[in-house]
Amino acid sequence: MASIENALTQHHKIGIDTSVFIYHFESNAKYLPLTTTILEGIQNGRWRAVTSVITLMEINVHPWRMGKPRIAQTYETLLTHFPNLRIIDTNRDIARKAAQIRATYNFRSADALHIATAINSRATAWVCNDKQHRRLSNILDVFVLDDFLEYLKLE
Repeated sequence: MASIENALTQHHKIGIDTSVFIYHFESNAKYLPLTTTILEGIQNGRWRAVTSVITLMEINVHPWRMGKPRIAQTYETLLTHFPNLRIIDTNRDIARKAAQIRATYNFRSADALHIATAINSRATAWVCNDKQHRRLSNILDVFVLDDFLEYLKLE
């Protein structure tokens, strides 16, 4: 298995699932090397990235639950000002595509909206940590973080 960086080389625009940001912001030791590589690549312009506005909701649930609105605001500020990352609002086209994805793959509504956002934004890759999303391989190149953990052990 190649590194995540090498695997994404042929892609210029990638869709990013909320899990990538959550692992990074929470400094999840297992995934931090991967999320750092991905986010540094986006920040440095190696890739352009898109994520759904749903990411703002999902990433802020825990801080609000813990009564920490400042952390929620910090997360939102970081995402909205992150270089080469666009947060895409949901619209009718995305909703229609999400309905098709949900009907075909039986994904949760939020996942279908995330994926539809990436497709509608012309991303060619989807970075997530949900093995079920591999079923999208006829639509997008799917990169599951867990698949790259072995590579990290070899380094």
